[in-house]
Amino acid sequence: MPLNVNPVPPSPAETRWRILPQGDRCLIVSFGDQIDAAVGRTCLAAARKLRDARLPGVTDVVPSFVAVAVHYRPGGHGEGPTYAALSEQIQALLAAGIPTGDAGGREVDIPVCYGGEHGPDLEDVARAAHLTPEAVIRLHSEPRSMVFMLGFAPGHAYLGVHDEKLNIPRRPSPRTAVPPGAVAIANRQTVIYPNRLPGGWNIIGATPLVMFDPAREPAALLQPGDTVRFVPITPDEFDRIRGGRP
Repeated sequence: MPLNVNPVPPSPAETRWRILPQGDRCLIVSFGDQIDAAVGRTCLAAARKLRDARLPGVTDVVPSFVAVAVHYRPGGHGEGPTYAALSEQIQALLAAGIPTGDAGGREVDIPVCYGGEHGPDLEDVARAAHLTPEAVIRLHSEPRSMVFMLGFAPGHAYLGVHDEKLNIPRRPSPRTAVPPGAVAIANRQTVIYPNRLPGGWNIIGATPLVMFDPAREPAALLQPGDTVRFVPITPDEFDRIRGGRP
């Protein structure tokens, strides 16, 4: 399939994209093939622009690490757009420019109790990275981390990209149940499990915060574009926050 690359650079950063079908009710606007903060911000900005355009027939716009999914109700009898028509509309919108200066998110502190019962894989990660556990915690908590996307489960946040020293693969055998609040890393990324789920990432800590609550607005504590600062806390602080005590 030929790549649908825009012929004219739409911004000073010379952002380029491909528009590809993804089934009969979704198309993908791809901005790259490698996880990168600049590409992630472009995806967030493009998604925001497409949402604001309120294109007829579009039901959802979902950013990811390197692409934006546009879900729509297909036409054929005048009730919705065809893939070709929607592609042309999106092409024209993005060609007018994608403002990528601001990801549009908040700054959020996430307390994390590292190691011990809350981070059973911290020692293994330290050995694999040829670091001390304290160094792993420092590399993970000191830099700010951007939320690239939510996926896999409601409120399940994917963050990165971390120091190359934290380029640790997933566990060879996934766990069938990971507790809610678990903070885990793999491949220079972090995920925070919003509820009890299976998972193969390396658990280095846990947050006492509730990451997903259907009764809350918004239900997910983190949103794409947010910037997160992981704040190390003690087990006693974890229990105090989890229990809602001052």
